[in-house]
Amino acid sequence: MSILRQETSRAIGNPRERFPILRLVARLLGRMSKVCAICGKKPGFGNNRSHSMVATRRRFNPNLQRVRVLLEGRPTRAYVCTRCLKAGKVQKAL
Repeated sequence: MSILRQETSRAIGNPRERFPILRLVARLLGRMSKVCAICGKKPGFGNNRSHSMVATRRRFNPNLQRVRVLLEGRPTRAYVCTRCLKAGKVQKAL
């Protein structure tokens, strides 16, 4: 049994917590849902308020767009928020 397989079999929990590099790669590739690959903007949480002021929980999702960006000189697809696109923080691939 290889050392890597032993380590993974012993570790418990989310694989992204066991291997921080996976979290970084997933963030850069936009695999994590509802998170901007550039600034890391995530959903915000709050309340819906009805006419009677009853509060029910809701989430405010960031405006993410799936765009082709140049990452390390190669075009890849990533989810980027419109604020980063508008600010020019992303070099779009043609």
